[in-house]
Amino acid sequence: MSDSVTRVESNGREIIIVGTAHVSRDSVTEVKAIIADERPDRVCVEIDASRERALTEGNSWSSLDIFQVIKQRKGFLLLANLVLSSFQRRLGLDLGVKPGEEMLEAIESARELGIPYSLCDREIHTTLRRAWAKSSLWAKNKMLAALLGSIFTREKLGAEEIEALKRKSALDEMLDELSDYLPAAKKVLIDERDTYLAANIYTATGAKIVAVVGAGHVPGIVRELDRFSKSDDPPIIDDLAVVPPPGIIARSIKWVIPAIVVGLIGWGFYRSGWDGGIQMLMRWILVNGTLSAIGAAVAFAHPITVVAAFVAAPVTSMNPTIGVGFVTGLIEAVVRKPRVQDFEAIQDDILTFRGFFRNRLTRILLVFFFSTVGSAIGTFVALPFLMPGV
Repeated sequence: MSDSVTRVESNGREIIIVGTAHVSRDSVTEVKAIIADERPDRVCVEIDASRERALTEGNSWSSLDIFQVIKQRKGFLLLANLVLSSFQRRLGLDLGVKPGEEMLEAIESARELGIPYSLCDREIHTTLRRAWAKSSLWAKNKMLAALLGSIFTREKLGAEEIEALKRKSALDEMLDELSDYLPAAKKVLIDERDTYLAANIYTATGAKIVAVVGAGHVPGIVRELDRFSKSDDPPIIDDLAVVPPPGIIARSIKWVIPAIVVGLIGWGFYRSGWDGGIQMLMRWILVNGTLSAIGAAVAFAHPITVVAAFVAAPVTSMNPTIGVGFVTGLIEAVVRKPRVQDFEAIQDDILTFRGFFRNRLTRILLVFFFSTVGSAIGTFVALPFLMPGV
């Protein structure tokens, strides 16, 4: 039996778990062969409906409304999704295989053999939003740095290294590092999805199930299946499918920092009179606005957008209901409206650093991101200049 295959007996049923590397040609071939040989009653696949559509509908980007993305405050989410897709696609191109092709092969093989199949993974948007919501400010910064850093990397993994990642020892080491580096993200991206996937596999109908999942999930799924089989109650995963509301600290800090800024400037007017207050206000505008404008310029925003970042950042930083990225993203989308070719070329453009900035669609997201980061930095840099006595 292949090292990638794990067989589990659960309540009189046989569950065959195939652990794959998401950009491995061997995984694609192995998935097809196992489904054909085993002829299971059902195939369970580690994919959600959104990702299935993204993999099967090559022109799905043409229906994207970037204005709605910005207005609905999903800019960070879409950018993170694109960066992750970019990383996987680059690996896949090196190895001559599309990311997620083994999952599509599982679905196609099931269809060809008339076997019902289930999409067992949690929606990717829910996973990313839960990871973001459950992370501390420091962890969020590390996540953003890691995501953006992957745009710049030119490191390539060979086929042997990809297959090595499928070995449990190598995966355990990698996941341990993730747990130390980003414990909250590891819990959401790996542990929660282990439970979610295992629950859907466990409740799938049929005496013989073939489950096609990423190799990193296999140990956790096996553990969860064992736990479910020992319980009299069916697995409940409803709470894992929703995004938790912000905690009281997260809700409060959005108002506390603007209140501090307004209070310090107000105190400046009270203590130092009109001239002193105006001086403090100008410091706030110059520091916050300049750093946000620099962020927009780093993303090669249109000059009008750069000016808008400078003007809007000092105001939006004191208004928790709207961010400067909302303003700069919409303005950039208006002055440089994405063209048809931008939507058509996005899958190729996200493969390179230059492509990210050349494509108007992704550049809007980068403008949104960098102007927001610049304003956030500006807020903390400006605070000392507002202190009494400065």
